[in-house]
Amino acid sequence: MSLEVGMIVEGKVTGITKFGAFVELEPGKTGMVHISEVAATFVNDIKEHLKEGQTVKVKILSIGEDGKISLSIKKALPQQSNNPHRPYRGGSSSSQQRPHSPNGYEWQPPRQPESSSFEDMLSKFKQTSDEKISNLKRANESRRGSSRRGGSSPK
Repeated sequence: MSLEVGMIVEGKVTGITKFGAFVELEPGKTGMVHISEVAATFVNDIKEHLKEGQTVKVKILSIGEDGKISLSIKKALPQQSNNPHRPYRGGSSSSQQRPHSPNGYEWQPPRQPESSSFEDMLSKFKQTSDEKISNLKRANESRRGSSRRGGSSPK
């Protein structure tokens, strides 16, 4: 079989490293799936997604002049699950799920009133920033003050 860029083929996982997995596509032809191409979600530990000897479907991303084959498992998946960072659009479909970030929190785009101008948003940002800096200074001053009051002074 002749391998070409864009093809989706089955292969067998022959090795796993911390940065990716090696997949044998046909005898004598092995490609690599980078860890970022393993799943449509964030992958911290590749061994949670793949095992040696497992058969997987992969898409051929590129074939280098040196013969190195770059593969993707997530791009071989059906289209709807390829973009985990697509914003949630709402809707009444119960089958539609909100995408999650790697730490499990739901992600939604920030909501801004459409009538806000850049100047309004900048003003609001400055105000919020000033409040946070003020709160931080107060917290630091209270910590410094309590450490000075509590102990005996050296003589």
